[in-house]
Amino acid sequence: MTISKLFLAAAAVLGLGGTVHAADFNIRVHTLVKSPHPYNDMAAFLKEDIEAKSAGRIAVRIFDSGQLGQDPAVISEIGLGTIDVMISTTSNAVQQVPEYAIFTMPYLFKGMDDALARVGPGTPVEAHFQKVYEDRALNMKLLALGASGTRNLSTAATVVNGPDDLKGLKMRTPPSPMDSETWAALGMLPVTVAWGELYAAVQTGVAGALESSLPGYAGSKLYEVAPNLALTEHTIQINHISISNRTWNKLPEDLQKVVQEAAVAANQLGVDKAKEYDDQLVETLQAEHGVKVTRPDTAAFVGILSPIQADLAAELDLEDEYALLKGQQ
Repeated sequence: MTISKLFLAAAAVLGLGGTVHAADFNIRVHTLVKSPHPYNDMAAFLKEDIEAKSAGRIAVRIFDSGQLGQDPAVISEIGLGTIDVMISTTSNAVQQVPEYAIFTMPYLFKGMDDALARVGPGTPVEAHFQKVYEDRALNMKLLALGASGTRNLSTAATVVNGPDDLKGLKMRTPPSPMDSETWAALGMLPVTVAWGELYAAVQTGVAGALESSLPGYAGSKLYEVAPNLALTEHTIQINHISISNRTWNKLPEDLQKVVQEAAVAANQLGVDKAKEYDDQLVETLQAEHGVKVTRPDTAAFVGILSPIQADLAAELDLEDEYALLKGQQ
């Protein structure tokens, strides 16, 4: 067999026909979390949808579990164009987008559907944050905001049945002033710890309590170090899908539309998956991992935290964002 025939045979076996070509554009997607988690489901959806609807002109690679770094560093990399897209919680972006701190305000939303309706596609809230990105010269574009689960409290040793049980506990917070102020109002001692360092921080006693989504709690095996879970549902986790301006500007208009529509659809999937995970995970955590679950009367937490919403907004220079969100009710 000649060399040319050998090459053709190999091409046939490998699927390398004449119509197969490398993608015109390559997109790297970052998430910080381990599966199962809505963010990774959203990333998988983006890959499938974008590659299919771009007819292979865009190839998407997913880097989950913080493979590309922690969120603040990734945001900087996106600004430089060395990472293309990120899916993450807004609370991890407050160093670069301080206005995102509004979303960690306690008991701001009635549930995930309410949150998506108030921050989702075409809303004044979405438009506001798109302008914030521009005004802060982040060199990235906000594709979509969404809701991806309730956030709940867990502790290493204390069983929580109400606000009085929290006093004096060292509470892990992300780099978000809103979080620090919220937990301090409940008598806790805020300690800033990056998500990737959280397991070790609780294990070593640097923090005695934390709050997270249920998929984040389960996926990172935080139940091993904080086995007491209180379903406080104090915030709805708001996520953002953001893309590097450099990446966005390279795409022709038809592919920009493909990416934008995929992001919007991914956020609806995020809501659906978050509901599914929240329902399933509580049962699994109890049955398979021995987690002690309590269901405090959230009215006691609302009674303490809701009255300080306006004061928190004023103190943290978030009055515009607070008024905008309240106006969407």
